[in-house]
Amino acid sequence: MHQYVTAPDGQRLAVRATGPADRPVLLLVHGYPDNSSVWDALVEELAGEYRIAAYDVRGAGRSTAPDTRAGYRLDRLAADVAAVADAVGAGRPVHLVGHDWGSIQSWHAVTEPRYADRFASYTSISGPDLDHAGHWFRSAPDGLRAVLRQAVRSGYIGFFHTPLVPELFWLTGLGGAALAGLERADGGPVRPARRATRDYVNGLALYRANMAPRLTRPAERRTAVPVQVLAPTRDAFMVGPLQSNAGRWVDDLRFHRFHGGHWSLRSRPAAIAGRLRSFVAEVESGAPRPRRSPGSARRHGGAFAGQLAVVTGAGGGVGRALSLELAERGARVVAVDADGPAAERTAELCARLTPGAVPRRVDVADASAVHGLAARLREESGVPDLVVNNAGTVPAGPLLRIPDADLERLVDAGLRGVVHGCRAFGPVMAGAGGGGLIVNTLSAAGPAPRAHGAYPASRAAVLALSRSLRRELAASGVGVTAVLPGPVGAGAAARPYRRRGLTPEEAARRIADAVADAPECR
Repeated sequence: MHQYVTAPDGQRLAVRATGPADRPVLLLVHGYPDNSSVWDALVEELAGEYRIAAYDVRGAGRSTAPDTRAGYRLDRLAADVAAVADAVGAGRPVHLVGHDWGSIQSWHAVTEPRYADRFASYTSISGPDLDHAGHWFRSAPDGLRAVLRQAVRSGYIGFFHTPLVPELFWLTGLGGAALAGLERADGGPVRPARRATRDYVNGLALYRANMAPRLTRPAERRTAVPVQVLAPTRDAFMVGPLQSNAGRWVDDLRFHRFHGGHWSLRSRPAAIAGRLRSFVAEVESGAPRPRRSPGSARRHGGAFAGQLAVVTGAGGGVGRALSLELAERGARVVAVDADGPAAERTAELCARLTPGAVPRRVDVADASAVHGLAARLREESGVPDLVVNNAGTVPAGPLLRIPDADLERLVDAGLRGVVHGCRAFGPVMAGAGGGGLIVNTLSAAGPAPRAHGAYPASRAAVLALSRSLRRELAASGVGVTAVLPGPVGAGAAARPYRRRGLTPEEAARRIADAVADAPECR
């Protein structure tokens, strides 16, 4: 169905709607230099499941264009989003989805108190809130390197601000050829894009009207609307930290990386559709949403903000310390341990830092139990972004004198447990579009055996396993990392290690820092 919606300032916005009227409504907002046809592959992927509406933003496609640059300011664009939401929602809040500049203007809508009640949820793909970005550039919370990487990827913005040259770039066809090359690098679109030179030229005003004032004088824009941020790992224009920075401003955030490029909504629509289904179902279920209380924790915007992290062996030691470290950095933690009460205590502590932590009593030596955990989490909480296979035991004594029962427990938890975790979660993470990370922890004794014969052998096996699995999962975009925190003080036998200053908490910080710097997390 085609219709026109009139914006508050009189612009006419062309809207296409399809799907059953009684289903949840998805409202799709495209970016620059696209029009609503950029969503066609995703609409086909979700056909029949939702009422789906996509519109041409002002100046693009069949919609009218403002006569002045002021007509492209974000306040006008956000009012457009709200007007279309009112028209297609039929009295119900809609699930808003934005890409690129569609994300930017949608962020402005959901962070505007006048409009927030129109939206049941918001999913952003490859696009930040410009005010959030302004704060991020000024404070550099993820370090100067991340800021410089983003500055390089945003270099085209300066070009778009030069007089006349960008217009000639598009009018001569050079821009269209460059754009086609970028899409091919993404993996190739499902079908050729239907763009017009008018879309290219008009959209330049988006940059010229909004970038300078928003980035140099950013406001504080917050929202209680549930937000999901999808960040392609090979985005030519965006770095992950700029997008996960939304955790500072969003009460209820989900942040997922997936394997793909900037136009993955065309080249890999299934990956985006899967995350949308899960998020919309979670919101539509009516279950209480996790909310931060003002005093519960600081707001998070780092590498783990909004992520779902599974940690095995979380009942104590490094596992508990790492669970708390990840929760402090904004992750929703699934605390897994064979000791149920210990797992519950860890989850309770994590929930005080970031709401949504849950305990799971699972013996990682039991393959069926670990596979059951992966299946249950997929249904209840979604696909994990981070899985830390940390469970293990450290029996004392040399290999030739270890009791058989102790040796069996060592191999079960320290080696088979890692294998079971990788086999259970690896396919699930790959099937969700990739972009996640599996972390296998092992002692520094692994590659340099010294004592406790069987223990370093099992840890060395985990290192070899991790290297092999990394190659196996590379094509799917799931990363695999082994971390070697070194000897950790935990118990009377470890007093010499504590004197050297390596506590479980310090080990946890080192692991979290190393994982945050891994290529898969950038």
